[in-house]
Order: sequence, then structure tokens, then C-alpha cells
Amino acid sequence: MNPGWTFSVAFALAGAMSVPVHAATIQVTIDKLVYTPAEVTAKVGDTIEWINKDILAHTATAKAGDKWNVVIAPAKTGRLVLKQAGTVDYFCQYHPNMKGRIVVTP
Repeated sequence: MNPGWTFSVAFALAGAMSVPVHAATIQVTIDKLVYTPAEVTAKVGDTIEWINKDILAHTATAKAGDKWNVVIAPAKTGRLVLKQAGTVDYFCQYHPNMKGRIVVTP
């Protein structure tokens, strides 16, 4: 067996095993003043995408120490890339009875 050929195959296999993991997009639908699903699990780097099917504007606003607020116009989509691990409860500033939760893992 040709030693150069063995090295080439080993190098190619190693490269195939180091394919980067792609971030996911997790969709949450807003319909009739409800986030569906109300709780999602995601990883750092994933994107949460809220799809507003209502005729009203909504927000996805983090509670407590988290600092994000996504405004979602009627019939539009809002997005947020998750930056850190933890559990984040969120709500709509315009309709505080709308509540959701994102569990973010490393």
C-alpha cells in the first residue's frame, strides 16, 4: 500500500468528521394571543423565530435580568439569536398574559 495514499485517506476522513455543527432555527407561532409552543429548548447560537399570525403587534420580552425585546408586527416575523445558556421566561409587553419560556443549553 502506498503510504501517501494512506495519509490522504486518513486526512480526508478526519476532515469529514470535523464538519461544523449548524445552528438551528426554532419557530414559535403567535396566534390568538398565545405563543405556541409555550416552552422550547434550544442551544446557544440557535435562533428563535416568532411568527405573528395575529392582526395585533406583539413582543417577546425577556423577564428579570435578561436584556432582550423583540417587536413582532402583525403578520410578520421576529428573530433572536441566543447568546447564553439558561432559562429565560418572556412575555408580550402589550398583552402581559402571553407568556413563554426558552431553555437554552450550552
